[in-house]
Parts: sequence; C-alpha cells; structure tokens
Amino acid sequence: MEEMLREYLPIVIFLAIAIALGLVLILAAVVFAVRNPDPEKVSAYECGFNAFDDARMKFDVRFYLVSILFIIFDLEIAFLFPWAVAFKDLTTVGFWSMMVFLGVLTIGFAYEWKKGALEWE
Repeated sequence: MEEMLREYLPIVIFLAIAIALGLVLILAAVVFAVRNPDPEKVSAYECGFNAFDDARMKFDVRFYLVSILFIIFDLEIAFLFPWAVAFKDLTTVGFWSMMVFLGVLTIGFAYEWKKGALEWE
C-alpha cells in the first residue's frame, strides 16, 4: 500500500501545483483587472451582428464560408499529430501517404486562395 502511494505521489503533487497555479492566476485576474468597459469593447465582434437582433435577418454568407474553411483545415491538420507521434515507427508507405495528403491539402488551400474565398472584401 505504501509503495502504491509513493508511485502516485508525483501525480498528486502535479495536480496540487496545477490547481494552486490556476487559482492564483484567476485571483490575480480578479484583483488586478482593469474595469472600464466601453461600447467598443463589449460590442459583438465574432458573428458580425448584435446578439439580440432579429434571428431572421439577412447577413453575409462569408461568415459561414470562413467558419467552414477553418473547420476543414483544422480537422485536416489534426491528422498530423498522430502521424508525428508515430513518425519514427513509420515505413516509407506511411511517410509518402502523408506527403500525398499534405499535397492535396496544399492544392485545396491554393485553390481557395486563388478563388478569393479567403478575401473579406
């Protein structure tokens, strides 16, 4: 029993430090934060329209386009992490498969860039 507790001691110490650091940072933000909001700071900036307007109002389709492109490229890039972790155990087939995948990703990105999908104006 004592040996098992000794094995878990680093994990418990790590959790205690993480919780203490998190609390210190939260309390520091509460104590030292500047509290002078102006209308520009609290205005809607992500979706492009106020949150309490009519739900059936028309707005630019570019918001959808940008979000869909972000999700597509974000998910495709997420495939790189397992590949990078297992890189030293991969064969040449695994390496070249990822190179083909990255090539297709690059071609898609270049196509979207050329078509102006990333331009806002």
